[in-house]
Amino acid sequence: MKYGAKMIAESTLEAVSNGNPDRNYEIDFTIPEFTCLAPESSFPDFATIRIKYIPDRKLVELKSLKLYINKFRDQEMFHETAVNRILDDLVALLDPRYIEVVGDFNVRGNIKTVVTARHLQKGFSSNGIRGQAI
Repeated sequence: MKYGAKMIAESTLEAVSNGNPDRNYEIDFTIPEFTCLAPESSFPDFATIRIKYIPDRKLVELKSLKLYINKFRDQEMFHETAVNRILDDLVALLDPRYIEVVGDFNVRGNIKTVVTARHLQKGFSSNGIRGQAI
């Protein structure tokens, strides 16, 4: 196994401490080369994944996020499953005040799919979240 594939296979999603836990601030990630496999055909599906979150005590470590996202390339799953799995895994790891994951999938069979999943930490008000109606 080549070293890149080995790094992806052995990786785990990791968190680091938030140096500014008393402040509400947004972190935005854009992942333009996401791939997974269609469960019915095993053909690749391509998407841009956007993650926006307001951290609490933890931040996602970026290299671990990159490797985590790359694990999806060989997994068969529906678009909705991929987006919700990313959201669930990040919520379990970080317990953020707010998080949104958007999967903007390329056209397939003349259909464009955009899946949005959100989570709001219990007790955190959605007031002031830019452009969001929760």
